[in-house]
Amino acid sequence: MRKQTGLKITPKQSLGQNFLVDENIVEKIIREMHLGTNDAVIEIGPGHGALTAKLAGNVRHLLIVEIDGRMIESLQERFSPLGVEILHQDFLEVDLTGWRRQWNSKLRLVGNLPYHLTSPILFKVFEEVASVHDITFTVQREVAQRLVAPPGSKTYGILSVMTQFYGDAKLLFHVSPNCFSPKPKVTSSVVQIVFHDKHSSSVDPEIFRTVVRTAFGKRRKTLKNSLSYLPYGEKVLDSIVQHSSFSLEKRPEQLTLEQFIELARLVENCQV
Repeated sequence: MRKQTGLKITPKQSLGQNFLVDENIVEKIIREMHLGTNDAVIEIGPGHGALTAKLAGNVRHLLIVEIDGRMIESLQERFSPLGVEILHQDFLEVDLTGWRRQWNSKLRLVGNLPYHLTSPILFKVFEEVASVHDITFTVQREVAQRLVAPPGSKTYGILSVMTQFYGDAKLLFHVSPNCFSPKPKVTSSVVQIVFHDKHSSSVDPEIFRTVVRTAFGKRRKTLKNSLSYLPYGEKVLDSIVQHSSFSLEKRPEQLTLEQFIELARLVENCQV
């Protein structure tokens, strides 16, 4: 296993920093991205710059977003001369739509994500999905498994449904704790989601999100019970009960993506 020495900066536990130091894994991630010279890439949390070094000079636009101010000067010294833009900011506050407009190109996102921020980052991307072509993220293995989980499995939940609503997810490979510094206590996985150009479902995304979150918010209840917590009133629930093509005695983890879309459409029809 080949490792990079990287920057001499101690990782901060509060930021969930586990720096990727294995060059073989870095190269595998780059290969899986199938980069093009016209690509517009945003890297989240470059850390020691292991991925940045492989991206710089090989894509049309590259922005690296780093929240840790200790990294900025060294990253600027190494990568600014190569045309890399460096943003000292929390990724959750980055305007993806603005960058897409500036570059006139959909964005490709990559990063080794802090485990505790994986869900917030994913949901941010979902909210601005019209500006994103795909993501290639290193996440905790259990999270990756949830993203690709089929209906009926123990790991199928909100992240599974939302991910599969917006795009096609693939678990690429697992990454040993030995590939990071410091070593995390869990195994990681690299997952890739290629987003749909347009939603074939033509359902209101906000209503869809509300339905999915409400259903799984009361996971142990049947749909008939859990959907009573929807913020739309009894009329909507009565319409769902009356017109649903499947039994509402099911639990949310038993529903397919298409069935969740049907529920959202029934709600939307009541709102018209």
